[in-house]
Amino acid sequence: MIRFISILFFTLLAISNIECTAQITSSAQQRATNKQGIITGADQTEKYLPYLKGKRIGLVANQSSIIGKKSSVDSLVSLGIKIVKVFGPEHGFRGNASNGAVVGNEVDAKTGIPIISLYGKNEKPTKKQLEDIDLMVFDIQDVGCRYYTNINTLEYVMEACAENNKELLILDRPNPNAYVVDGPVMTDDRFKSAIGIHYTPMTHGMTIGEFAQYLNGEGYLKEKCKLNIIKVANYNHDLPYVLPIHPSPNLNTQQAVMLFPSLCMFEGTAINEGRGTYMPFTILGAPALKDKYSFSYKPVSIPGMSERPRHKDAVCYGIDLRNFDISELRKNRQINLSLLIELYKAYPDKANFFSPGGRANQDISAFDLRIGTDQLRKQIIAGVSEADIRKSWEPGLQKFKAIRAKYLLYP
Repeated sequence: MIRFISILFFTLLAISNIECTAQITSSAQQRATNKQGIITGADQTEKYLPYLKGKRIGLVANQSSIIGKKSSVDSLVSLGIKIVKVFGPEHGFRGNASNGAVVGNEVDAKTGIPIISLYGKNEKPTKKQLEDIDLMVFDIQDVGCRYYTNINTLEYVMEACAENNKELLILDRPNPNAYVVDGPVMTDDRFKSAIGIHYTPMTHGMTIGEFAQYLNGEGYLKEKCKLNIIKVANYNHDLPYVLPIHPSPNLNTQQAVMLFPSLCMFEGTAINEGRGTYMPFTILGAPALKDKYSFSYKPVSIPGMSERPRHKDAVCYGIDLRNFDISELRKNRQINLSLLIELYKAYPDKANFFSPGGRANQDISAFDLRIGTDQLRKQIIAGVSEADIRKSWEPGLQKFKAIRAKYLLYP
């Protein structure tokens, strides 16, 4: 009897400890959730795993596609989901290809799953590539800029799904630059290109899920795509969001992610924007600015980041923005236009400040294609003030914001 009571006592004690541990774990998870607040669509597996079970899945993913701290591909495979193909955007599935580099098809060494590149000649999944897929899943981190090509990939995937009667499930993620809708709106077909295929401002202030609804609703697709969106929990457009994974090789810090909308404009100029260094999109410079600035650096070829940076192996002089207060961007809700104006004024050879290239037969520079209009280039050359430049953007921005409001999933 004593032995029975003793066993019962220790059994109850063990159960109590297990329950206590469970409560502690639950409380810790709750505190972590409360502290973090934002929960991505991918991390809410309870909302979509049952829908994926038993289906042949095509997953559009890259290194930013994670569940917890683990690759979404690896996580879903371990959870018994049958992924038959992975489609990778610019920079490849593992995110180790340089900007603009052609990425070929391959087989993932870890899982044995075929990887189809959606950057280069095969921008859109083909009918044959979708034949053995029951459901497409899109899980890629975006940064909210028209010239960041993930939204192009989204549109091509939506087109392919619509044409082949496939549903697209989007695991939504926060846009770290969702607070800002700014820049000139591209309204002229002459300026459409691989870095600008939508009539949107330079920064659109939408998540991937919201942008997908915008593409569907505004008739950008020949046929509407059947969408299912797993929303981000506890999120609104004003909430700061620190990306857990670098979205691409040259956005390798949070500072770079936040400055990208402002500094990527310089890719159509004679100014190096940090490519060829381990500080991309946080520094600006050119050899010709030697007499104007004391800060200097030397761009070099870096495999997997930038093999042929502007001013390769030449000392550049300019501006160091690694300690720039990015809260100012959020406070003003604007991209930084003053840097472009300042460096144009400082550049001695103004006739060659804006890069050649683009479409010479139409007098459209590489800068024009990036910005989506030739008006900003002409305004800068003419010495128009920042206030007047911004005023010229307002009609287009107000019209776009009214349209955008119809497709928002978050306050």
